[in-house]
Amino acid sequence: MKYIEEFRNGDFAKVLSKEIAAQVNPNQSYQFMEFCGGHTHAIHRYGIPSLLPNNIEMIHGPGCPVCVLPMTITDKAIALSTLPNVILSTYADMMRVPGTGQKNLLHAKALGADIRMIYSANDALKIAQENPQKEVIFFAIGFETTTPPTALVIKQAKKLKLSNFSVFCNHVLTPVAMNSLLQSDEVKLDGFVGPAHVSIVIGSRPYEAVCKKYHKPIVISGFEPLDLLHSILMLIKQLNEKRCEVEIQYTRAVNHIGNATSQEIMTEVLELRDQFEWRGLGFIPKSALKIRAEYAEFDAEQRFQLPDSVSQEHKQCLCGEVLRGVKKPMECKLFAKACVPENPLGSCMVSSEGACAAVYAYGRINA
Repeated sequence: MKYIEEFRNGDFAKVLSKEIAAQVNPNQSYQFMEFCGGHTHAIHRYGIPSLLPNNIEMIHGPGCPVCVLPMTITDKAIALSTLPNVILSTYADMMRVPGTGQKNLLHAKALGADIRMIYSANDALKIAQENPQKEVIFFAIGFETTTPPTALVIKQAKKLKLSNFSVFCNHVLTPVAMNSLLQSDEVKLDGFVGPAHVSIVIGSRPYEAVCKKYHKPIVISGFEPLDLLHSILMLIKQLNEKRCEVEIQYTRAVNHIGNATSQEIMTEVLELRDQFEWRGLGFIPKSALKIRAEYAEFDAEQRFQLPDSVSQEHKQCLCGEVLRGVKKPMECKLFAKACVPENPLGSCMVSSEGACAAVYAYGRINA
């Protein structure tokens, strides 16, 4: 564990904190968005805001894969789970994400639906192999990080001729969401702390178009406190030097080209949707993936009739605004009152990567 401890060294954190303070212009305000929900979690866990000058504001972005899915997706998953002879499998966080009328998959399970929590896409494939008499649907979600395993199990299912397996595919794309955020004038951003796990898969290249188009620096960061402080320092130095580049702070895991094997299997099995609805961001063109026609037999959207519905968020829930960086979790009237992790009214309180859950768990100063 010594290797990890080196990135949590308090003395080094103080040095970085002082260097950041020395580099900032006291007459200028800085707004940096950490896109990744894992970074949001780490920022509050380690108290990063308390180590920054008052004129640096960290703004939470839409990088929580559970949080960005609209209610309509949860509604469709619930509908799939209630079909006869169906086993629905998905990741644990999706079980508590509220749909219309605050219904979720846990409620559906309590009412008799066969819904199983899994740890990997391969677990869903195993369930299908072990239950040949059942229709097994994998409710797949996430950014580019979890997309290759989904593509791989679809390919494996075809190889195995597994006729009882299908995927409800809801994988979304990071650079496109960044582009959408910057198209809006709702929030002023000076740069991004870029996501780590996503970038391991896609590399740093896909961010270059966003960086160049909007003249916003992006620094891909690790998750440890020294990683985050170093990334913020790198952003400030870029601004001071009037540079606008995609830089990699997390060099121990991320490179320019990413994981070519993962990218190849994603491209082989999946393709871009014309548009996809994001919670808080609305419909964004070319922002999500669907299963290619060559693998249509494993596409739950093709095999089953899904209901048409319109997202109807709780009227007082500010989850959409939080995901866009327009509001802070504590500005929501429901936060820590009606909306708590045990009874989340909005998706941002469900997952540990959600901004509301992170602020609730680790403190509410500068949140």
